[in-house]
Amino acid sequence: MNPYISGSYRKLSLKYHADRNKEITAQENFAAVAEAYDVLSTSAYKATYDRYGAQGLTQGAPDAGSGFTRPYVFHGDAIKVFQSFWGTENPFQDLFPMNDEYGLSAQHELDGQRTRKTQDGAIERDLFITMEEAYLGCVKKMKMNRKVLSDDGYTTVPKDKLFTIHVAPGWKQGTRITFPKDGDQGPNNIPADVVFVIKYKPHARFVREGNNLVHTCEISLLAALSGFLTSLVTLDARKLSLPVFDLVRPGYEMKVPGEGMIVAKGTVRGDLIIRFKITFPSRNLNPEQIGFLKQAFATE
Repeated sequence: MNPYISGSYRKLSLKYHADRNKEITAQENFAAVAEAYDVLSTSAYKATYDRYGAQGLTQGAPDAGSGFTRPYVFHGDAIKVFQSFWGTENPFQDLFPMNDEYGLSAQHELDGQRTRKTQDGAIERDLFITMEEAYLGCVKKMKMNRKVLSDDGYTTVPKDKLFTIHVAPGWKQGTRITFPKDGDQGPNNIPADVVFVIKYKPHARFVREGNNLVHTCEISLLAALSGFLTSLVTLDARKLSLPVFDLVRPGYEMKVPGEGMIVAKGTVRGDLIIRFKITFPSRNLNPEQIGFLKQAFATE
């Protein structure tokens, strides 16, 4: 027996069985499936059908031995085919055995399980994005393997699903995107929600604090004392030139308004905060240099 034929009949006979399917066309489909299995599971009928089609099967086809084959006529008893295949008229008893303690029928047991379905806990996956993607927004695609119910309503098969996530500009770390009931399927469970959680990849120039972007600029002691011009490439690839005229003391910060992250669902942005790290000379000063410094700070 071809396992594809028996497997197909197994699924479709359960799908259209009157105990499970109350649609108007279910009985007709149940009979058609039984007739197809009766033909395809009998080698002589299958050979005639494969070579001459439905017409040759039902009207007779050329046969080397007797001239023509006998026309095939389905006996019309779909339950007989079903019982012959399953060994019982009610395979649901084997799938859902009777509860001996309470004497519940298989169908009642099945109905009870359906009403008592519970949802599995959420499936969480980290979704890593760059700082540029968080600044501008992006579309990410994530593939996940999950279990999906077969046509018979009981068995499951593994299947990949591709999730498309539209990341809005300004979304923070920890933002959760939920796809309701897209987890593993099963006959007795409500599929879990699938949740993707935004995580930032480390960035070479910026960190995020609230809606502000923070950049640390390393400068010399001379620059800290005398002023300087610094430049910085933004997350959308613009170049900012920023003159610093103030004395850069420890803890000094420079604020550039409106150059931070966009506030979700709006056009307002946070600020760009520049912090400074002052590097001191790596060698000792000579007496003449020390004298110049003492003279410069004599009024302090």
